[in-house]
Amino acid sequence: QVQPVESGGGLVQAGDSLRLSCVASGRSFSRYAMGWFRQAPGKEREFVAVIGGSGGNTDYGDSAKGRFVISRDNAKNSVYLQMNALKPEDTAVYYCAAKWSSGGRRPSAYDYWGQGTQVTVSS
Repeated sequence: QVQPVESGGGLVQAGDSLRLSCVASGRSFSRYAMGWFRQAPGKEREFVAVIGGSGGNTDYGDSAKGRFVISRDNAKNSVYLQMNALKPEDTAVYYCAAKWSSGGRRPSAYDYWGQGTQVTVSS
């Protein structure tokens, strides 16, 4: 199993960029698809992006397409989310999650979750 831990959140202004990091302790990190999700107050958890174990396959939610980039470094057991052109509606707690083998968009499909990191975008 793996245990993800997120970092890199903070308060930024609209139009700024922010890079989130997630380090996953445990073995066989490269066998896990890694996803980013977010949850704003009063809303359901939303799929942001996912990357396959080798880093070759990625998928993005509609809100992330063209602005966010997911990447991973298996040598460091890490996955990243580069967020550009941030908007106030991107304000949420961002979660990193691990899923054995293939990825997906459904939060319920993921096996391990981090505690989340707050991202706040001011207008």
